[in-house]
Amino acid sequence: MNSLIPTPDIFPASWEFFRFLLMLLFPLHLILMNAMVGTTAITAYALLRKDETMRGLACELARVLPFLIAFTVNLGVAALLFLQVTYGQFFYAGSVLMGVYWIAVVPLLLLAYYAAYLFDFKFSNMNKPLAIFVIFLPLIIFLAIAFIYSNNMTLMLDPEAWRAYFGTQNGTVLHWGHTPLIPRFLHFITGGLAVGGLFVALLGRVRKKLDPAVRAAAERIGMRVFTILTGVSILAGFLFLAALPRQMLLLFMGRDIIATVVFAVGMILAVIVVVAGGSRKVWLCAWLVVPLMFFMSYLRDVVRTAYLQPYFSPVALPVVPQFGAIAMFLIALLAGLVTVAWMMWKAASALGVTKP
Repeated sequence: MNSLIPTPDIFPASWEFFRFLLMLLFPLHLILMNAMVGTTAITAYALLRKDETMRGLACELARVLPFLIAFTVNLGVAALLFLQVTYGQFFYAGSVLMGVYWIAVVPLLLLAYYAAYLFDFKFSNMNKPLAIFVIFLPLIIFLAIAFIYSNNMTLMLDPEAWRAYFGTQNGTVLHWGHTPLIPRFLHFITGGLAVGGLFVALLGRVRKKLDPAVRAAAERIGMRVFTILTGVSILAGFLFLAALPRQMLLLFMGRDIIATVVFAVGMILAVIVVVAGGSRKVWLCAWLVVPLMFFMSYLRDVVRTAYLQPYFSPVALPVVPQFGAIAMFLIALLAGLVTVAWMMWKAASALGVTKP
């Protein structure tokens, strides 16, 4: 046992209960986060083009970005909470090692949020160079935050790398020595941009009050981005798999039956999604992407569990049931979900979204 690993806290319910909530919320957060990053990138691309239709598309996407950031952050807080509960002794250690970058996430996110609101409210009065700067700022920040998170999520899996603290105690440790880091980052970023393209296409499909040329541009560009980058993401995913230690790669090749089946079904879905994207079947792609995100999140958890197996056993975790606290939590969770659903309905109404 690595002596640097802190003692786990006492759990008020079984570890599997919190893991279930993590596996439920994280894919939903991932969908929104991908929509946020991809929409920002397509907005920046549209603004660089020299025609009024693309400027109109940028203007419409500007209205959506603040909503996407708000929902992404709020759902992300919930997912991060359950990650901290289930793997706290690993997550917090990694966060301390790269503390400067980890703390920087908050001010960076605030700056990106402010820039998105500024872009939305002042877009019509901005000259083009200023508008380009204002929209590229949150895009660069989102990519930087994604890289920070990728570092922390891999650093927490490698307690042996924590010894770097004794040589660098200023909170600036990054996990450069971890071979899968870059393929993992590229896989998630290209996949995220792809889903963002699908979101833009959906927006063009459901917002019937948009200018027809803008709607057509949203669907055309969104599906092109989705199809191409989904293919790139699949290739990056194979690079990520190839960078994993052999014993983990074998989990998806028959050693773990459930992981192997989920991996196979996920690959089939991914191929279907690429074909459907090429045919611009927007709604089919949207329906398929949701279960695909859940499958990919499960496989991600399989890799995390395999990395932590030498240091971590859920069976050995201390549990002292606190039924009253769990009941209050579930009531608050239900109330929160109802509130979020209401907020999403109001946001859709404000944006003029119609039913498919």
